[in-house]
Amino acid sequence: MNQINPIDIGILVLYFGAMLAMGAYFGRRAKSTESYFVGGRAYPGWLLGVSLFGATISSITFVAYPADAYKTAWVRYLICIMLPLGVLIASRWFVPFFRRGKITSVFEYLEGRFGPGTRLYGASVFMLAQCIRISMIQFLVALLMHRLTGWSVPACILLGGAITAYYTVVGGIEAVIWTDFVQSVILICGGLLILATIVYKLPGGMSQLFSVGWADGKFGLSQLNASGQLEPIAWGFALKEKTVIMLLIVGIFQWLAEYSTNQENIQKFCAAKSAKDARGAMWICCFLSVPTWGYFMLVGTGLYVFYQVFPDAQAHAMLTGASRAEEILPYFIATQLPVGLCGIVIAAVLAAAMSSMSSAMNSISAVAITDVYKRHLVRNSDDRHYVNAAKLLTLASSIIMVCGAYWLFLAGSSTLQDLATELQSIVAGGLLGLYMLGFFTKRGDGRAVFVGILFAIVWSAIISLSGMGWLPTSWTEAINRSFESYYTGIVSNVMMFVVGYLLSFFIPARQHDLTNLTVWTQDKEPLT
Repeated sequence: MNQINPIDIGILVLYFGAMLAMGAYFGRRAKSTESYFVGGRAYPGWLLGVSLFGATISSITFVAYPADAYKTAWVRYLICIMLPLGVLIASRWFVPFFRRGKITSVFEYLEGRFGPGTRLYGASVFMLAQCIRISMIQFLVALLMHRLTGWSVPACILLGGAITAYYTVVGGIEAVIWTDFVQSVILICGGLLILATIVYKLPGGMSQLFSVGWADGKFGLSQLNASGQLEPIAWGFALKEKTVIMLLIVGIFQWLAEYSTNQENIQKFCAAKSAKDARGAMWICCFLSVPTWGYFMLVGTGLYVFYQVFPDAQAHAMLTGASRAEEILPYFIATQLPVGLCGIVIAAVLAAAMSSMSSAMNSISAVAITDVYKRHLVRNSDDRHYVNAAKLLTLASSIIMVCGAYWLFLAGSSTLQDLATELQSIVAGGLLGLYMLGFFTKRGDGRAVFVGILFAIVWSAIISLSGMGWLPTSWTEAINRSFESYYTGIVSNVMMFVVGYLLSFFIPARQHDLTNLTVWTQDKEPLT
């Protein structure tokens, strides 16, 4: 698409205007840190569940899932289907740790369990990882906007970044939650329009989509082999290749981390009016997310069938790897959707990205104020001062996001994107293992977990540097032969847990009260 139609521009203007108006409205109500970060802890579960869903379904879901199913099959959906088990465990075991004590930051727990140094480490790692993440999301969605509208990439970065920053800075968590709700509705509508267009244009409709996709193995648990053919993955346990069971294990580790260490999610649990609402929000998010991920995989399969029926040179290049598979959805939107529908789908893509970015920016500010600024720098100021500081820190995170996205644009290659992804995996190494050690054992203190964290970071760094080709060739070849990088997180978290636990036998723990800090020392009183 070289130039977006005026009707589609009008739809985008309407969407942006609605986001700005919501930010201005909720900004009048964010007068304390309690309301700015957790909204007075008064939200119903249904609203928080949809908000969690909106933040979970990012532009990565909208673009990468269809691309993966288009080029390969449904193997990575195995990770998604483990979310219900993750929610089952988290709703039963994790919610009590975050509801008791009325915390604002997930890292407050770490100080009570392991000391202030561990809390500061966790907070610092989270803020760094989130700044990298939102920069990447903003960069990728700006590229997508550029391809769909013809606007320059810097203009797309500034436009999306400025509007997201405005309603997040001004309105706080209340604006984030309600805009997440609206954006969730928009992104679902946009996704439905894409598949509806595919089915409408296929001569055989939905039955043709399923028959061709099934015949070509596009619904299988397969990946591309060295010759470019789909090949089913094995079922058993392995560390050197992808298997069904191992990907299911990756999924459970991923979702446990999301619901035990991710401030974006924990902050919304704490904003619920009751523990029942917090648990309900988790299940609503789960029941919305799992089908939505499957739906976008189905969109990718539909795109494959569409371009088998209507051959296209550019689409074929994306299938064979001559061009990036992530280009397929933007290409279809730009060439196949009619005027008006295109604007709605572009708004849906923006909604998917902006809901993730706004939640991340508010959570960065919450952690910066609660775990660093208020805890170590300015301890005894009034609440108005902390609200103003929170707004400035949210603004600072948005500036970092825009600058980071622009830096990736100037780089002009995928190298920095790869570096950013690997850096995230390194700095986050072992956080889930750290929380599991805290929740499920009574052993360990800050000294033992520091060594465990160090082991996990070194391990993650070795695997990541190997993947980027920054280690000697012989090392890289040996690692590639014996280890699949998908399992880096599993090993680093197990390493953190085991090292921290074993060292606790040799490093006498400093005695302190563990009431409500482990599953073995919780009060019997009901949660509120």
